[in-house]
Amino acid sequence: MSTMQEQYDARLKRVMDASKLIEPDQIPIVPVFQAFPINYAGGDIARAMEDFDHAAACYDKFYTDFKPDLGWDPVLMYPTNYLESSGITWFRWPGKHIEDKHAMYQFIEDEYMREDEYPEAIKDLTSFIMNKWMPRSFANFSGLSKLSFKNNMWFGHMGSLAAFSDPEVIQTLEAMVETGKHLMDWFVKLFGYRDRMKEKFGIPQLYADFAFAPFDKIGDSMRGTPAILKDMYDHPDELLELIDIVTDFTIKDTIAAASGQAVPFVWFWLHKGVDEFMSDEHFKKFYWPSLRRYITEVAEAGLTPMVYVEGAYNSRLEYLKEVPAGKVVYSFEYTDMAEAKKVLGGHSCIMGNVPAVPLTYGKPQEITDYVKWLIDTCAPGGGFIMDTGTMVDDAKTENIQAMFDATAKYGKR
Repeated sequence: MSTMQEQYDARLKRVMDASKLIEPDQIPIVPVFQAFPINYAGGDIARAMEDFDHAAACYDKFYTDFKPDLGWDPVLMYPTNYLESSGITWFRWPGKHIEDKHAMYQFIEDEYMREDEYPEAIKDLTSFIMNKWMPRSFANFSGLSKLSFKNNMWFGHMGSLAAFSDPEVIQTLEAMVETGKHLMDWFVKLFGYRDRMKEKFGIPQLYADFAFAPFDKIGDSMRGTPAILKDMYDHPDELLELIDIVTDFTIKDTIAAASGQAVPFVWFWLHKGVDEFMSDEHFKKFYWPSLRRYITEVAEAGLTPMVYVEGAYNSRLEYLKEVPAGKVVYSFEYTDMAEAKKVLGGHSCIMGNVPAVPLTYGKPQEITDYVKWLIDTCAPGGGFIMDTGTMVDDAKTENIQAMFDATAKYGKR
């Protein structure tokens, strides 16, 4: 019987082979689960966010019964103590704002950067984030609006340091220290669980770092979806300038954070570039150039971009070839997988895309038939990984089992 280290190595090699367009011994299965391990183990999301040990026990149960080739730690069960101490304004979670403790948390978009603030953000993004975005995004950090370090040369530091005596600033600093301690405690536990995944279950961690398209970083967290889509018409030059600024520092931060970790996978989460959200002209101008550069530089740094393509990219597939061949994995939600194989086969590995609806409401035979179709369609010649179409919260256990069983049965070389 193989050791856990040998199982770990075999799973990691299987995924790496597929990502490099080499036919592996077995089609890898890397389903993207969110709350499913919690629900499967009979836990509740509110408690999992409050108690890391509860979340870990639920994931233990899942990994005891299922063996994906890459797996999640409980990173998506954000700790409520950090949410509380920061006073986060764009997040709603079960046990506080949502009565049902089994319900998923929610993100609340808003214009945390106003339409007329592009010049300010472009001129000094660090100061803008500290003085405006942070106080708007975290109710307990309002004192940051009173701090500035721009004029600290010579005796200018006297005024900036005196601001630290302000009661609101003191309260903010205390809240930030408390929040930092909560987050560091959580990070230590997450890294500990990654070791547990390897030593107890022989399963490699699914990610080294997360990444987002620069357009999405601005749209998701600063302008909101309706506003940034209008900005393409009303503020095109300012939007492009801010995208360039965000692209520069995010590439450096991602490569620094992911390099040297046990796995090389950087997960890119794409949101607003879908077929339905913007024209091809706007995609080509505002969305793709910065994302292409981001993916390319991460790949050239020796890391493996795993690009989760939310929604449908049926009209975008040719663009996706404009990255280094054999170094990028695209995971599709609703994109036509046969067409994706036709366009990207021999160039980039594709993942996908067992749909959430039949996993939740369908029957095992439906899942088995779809998995077999995916393998028959996408696996020949290498470059395919089995994946769910979207992050799974609710699904029938027998349907998840059917996905694993069919992949094992039909995916052997």
